[in-house]
Amino acid sequence: MRVTFPLLFSLVVLGVVASTMIFFAFNPFWYVIALYGKMIEKIADNNIKKSVKNIKKSKIRKNKKNVGSIYSDIANGLILDYNLPITIEGFNTFIGIVFIFLGVLSFVLMQNITMAFLIASALVIAGFTYFIMQARIVEAKKIEAIMDAQDLICPLAREGVLVAIKKVLENKDYISLSIRHYFVQFVDNCESLGYSFKKAMEILNRQLGKKFDSFAEKAIVFEQNERKGMAEIFLDIVDENAALREVNARKNRAFRKMNREFMLKTLMIAVFVLYSMLGSEYRSFMLESDMGKYLNGIAVISVCLSFARCQMLQREIK
Repeated sequence: MRVTFPLLFSLVVLGVVASTMIFFAFNPFWYVIALYGKMIEKIADNNIKKSVKNIKKSKIRKNKKNVGSIYSDIANGLILDYNLPITIEGFNTFIGIVFIFLGVLSFVLMQNITMAFLIASALVIAGFTYFIMQARIVEAKKIEAIMDAQDLICPLAREGVLVAIKKVLENKDYISLSIRHYFVQFVDNCESLGYSFKKAMEILNRQLGKKFDSFAEKAIVFEQNERKGMAEIFLDIVDENAALREVNARKNRAFRKMNREFMLKTLMIAVFVLYSMLGSEYRSFMLESDMGKYLNGIAVISVCLSFARCQMLQREIK
C-alpha cells in the first residue's frame, strides 16, 4: 500500500507537535480555560458596575413605563419567583447568550438573517412565557395552601393566634409542607428566639406574601387589643377564602378551555404539516426552497407568539 507524501508529512508534523507539547508540558486547553475564566470574570465585573449604576439611577428618578421597564419588571419577577442567585444584569447576559445561540441555529436552518432574528425573538418570548406560567402555577398552589391554613387557624384564634397555630401544627397533614416551615419558624421566633408577636408575625407575613396581609394585620390588632368577641374578625377571612375559591374555580375552567383550544389548534397544524411532507415534492418545497423556509419560520413565530398571548391573558386576570 503506497503512502502519499502529504499524508506522511502530516504525520511527521503531528508527531513533532505532540512531542514538543509533551516535552514542555504545554496544554492548550489550560489557556482556553483560563481565557474563559477571564471572560466570565470580566462579564461579572461589568454586570456589577451596571447594577450599582442602575440602583443609583432608581434612587434619583422613577423610571417611566416603557418596553425596557416592562421587561425589567418581568425579569425581576422571574428572579424572585425562582430565587435565582443573579442580578438583573446577569440575567440579561444569560438571555443574550441564549438569544445568540438561537439566532445562529435559526440562521443555519433558514439562511436568512432577518427570519433568524424573528424566530430567535419569538422563541425567547415563548421561553419567558413558559417560566412565567410555571411561576404562576406555583404561586397559585402556595395561595391555596395559605387559604387552607387560614381556614384551620381562624376558628381557633379566640384562644390566641399563637395557640391556634401551635394546635394546627400538631397534625403534620393540616398545613402544606410548602409553607409549614414558615409557621414552625414563627412559633420558634415567639417562644425560643425572644421575638415580639408583632415582629414574628411581620416576618411570617413577608414570607407568605400579600395573601396573608389581612390575617397578619388582624392578628397583630387582636394580640394588642384583645376583647370579648373580637376573634370574630377572623371569620371574615374564611368567608373571603370561600369566595376566592369559587372565583378561582371559574378562572381555572376558563383557562383550561383556553389552553386546550390552543394545544388542539397547534396539534392540528403540526399534523397537517407532517402529513403533507409525506409527499416528496411538498417536502422538498418546505425544506429546501426559500418560500418553504419562510412559511416554516412564520409558523414557528405564530405558535410562539400565540402561546405567549394566551398565557399573558391568563396572568393579567387577577
